[in-house]
Amino acid sequence: MGDDARLRAVVRVAQAMAAAPASEEAARAAAAGARAAMDGSFAAVSVWERARGRLRVLVNEGELAPGEETFPRDESYPVHDFPEIAEFLHERWAGGEGPQAWVETSDPSSAAGAGAGAYRRHRSATLRRRGRGSCVVAPIVLHGRAWGELYVARPPGVPGFGPGDAEFATVLAAVVAAGLVQYERLEEVRRLAFTDPLTGVGNRRSVDVRLERALERHRADGDVVSLVVCDLNGLKEVNDTLGHAAGDRLLERFGGLLSRCAARLPGALVARLGGDEFCLLAEGAPADEVVAVAEELCRRADELEGGQGVACGVASTGDPVGPVHSARRLLRLADAAQYRAKAARSGKPVVAGREIVHLADEAEPPTGERRRFRGR
Repeated sequence: MGDDARLRAVVRVAQAMAAAPASEEAARAAAAGARAAMDGSFAAVSVWERARGRLRVLVNEGELAPGEETFPRDESYPVHDFPEIAEFLHERWAGGEGPQAWVETSDPSSAAGAGAGAYRRHRSATLRRRGRGSCVVAPIVLHGRAWGELYVARPPGVPGFGPGDAEFATVLAAVVAAGLVQYERLEEVRRLAFTDPLTGVGNRRSVDVRLERALERHRADGDVVSLVVCDLNGLKEVNDTLGHAAGDRLLERFGGLLSRCAARLPGALVARLGGDEFCLLAEGAPADEVVAVAEELCRRADELEGGQGVACGVASTGDPVGPVHSARRLLRLADAAQYRAKAARSGKPVVAGREIVHLADEAEPPTGERRRFRGR
């Protein structure tokens, strides 16, 4: 492949990664682009998970060997089998040299020379076992550290990779790294967009999105959807007497408490709606289980340092609340139940459809007393 063709190939890889809707698809686009650019039969992108000490395969693309999957659940290898990632490259980078790709072959004689080492023989045997003749491995470097590797292979019987291919793979790996950085930033932006910065739980936007999707599944499959709306008592008094830093600590403690209680409901979303208002959104769990969690939350909130308890309202499609055709109705049900608990200074949650039927059909609280969910 000439220089112009390689340049076009690099551009195609960058464009394909940029067009991918998610990081998983971006990794697949990188592998597919690298395989095509280097005339390979197979390519993979792997990440070095330092905490596990393993190189985990994110995606396999092309002609898969028996047992390989496009998106493997947990195909990983001890990183000590890859000292060029964990040790050798770091030594070279410390000396001022940049990361470089290397070529490996399934030919046993090429892996048995002086100084070859056991890992080379292991990699050579792996190539043979998977029906591949040669491969080129390029480190993917993010933020000055080895992030993982780009791997491209060719079958036996065709010309193997050479030094020029290794240089080109190094360039491709740098393009892949740039694309992955973009997705890292996008993921961080998405995380921040759906996270409350003070407490670390979800925010109002996360509830809006998740609740709409949950109700779509409820309408299609009948899955139970439950919402617990919480109003933390005494926050204004803490802010006025002890300062906003103390109020922030109370909010953080309550967010942590709500998260711990919600752990009894797999997949539940915990969010802060704003100010002293929180909620818990659960899918699939019976209404009684959600009410039990709300009861535990009320009990434990009474013991929360600096707080004065919490008022909770529960609304669930598993209770006799009538048809729930919109997120607005379930939100109003839970909000009205919570308002009733607040007004009664109840130490237990009020449950729509149990204590009070058609609660959400009542008039809204007076203007100024409640501000949640207006305009929905």
